[in-house]
Amino acid sequence: QVQLVESGGGLVQAGGSLSLFCAASGKIRSINAVEWYRQAPGKQRELVAVIGNSGSTHLVDSVKGRFTASRDNAKNTAALQMHSLRPEDTAVYYCNVHYTGYGGENRATDWGQGTQVTVSP
Repeated sequence: QVQLVESGGGLVQAGGSLSLFCAASGKIRSINAVEWYRQAPGKQRELVAVIGNSGSTHLVDSVKGRFTASRDNAKNTAALQMHSLRPEDTAVYYCNVHYTGYGGENRATDWGQGTQVTVSP
């Protein structure tokens, strides 16, 4: 079993910053990729960032230049640093981890509980 915990959300004024964290634990041999998603009220969940196996990152256009994604392979953790936040960034943020288990199988974690980010005008 692999557990996923997201943390770091909160309430911030527009223009402010927040850092989100994702920690995976359990029978993980290696993490292949980490994805950050968000879901705003009444909207579909959308991909925000991907951190590949080599540490390369991809950010969607709406957050480029404002968000930074990173990972710590030794600790099986990832972070999403968010700056210049806007009200439209308000959403529940989730991470999703693609990993290789002890048996060599490639899997993805179930969705965690997410962490709420609220940006006031």
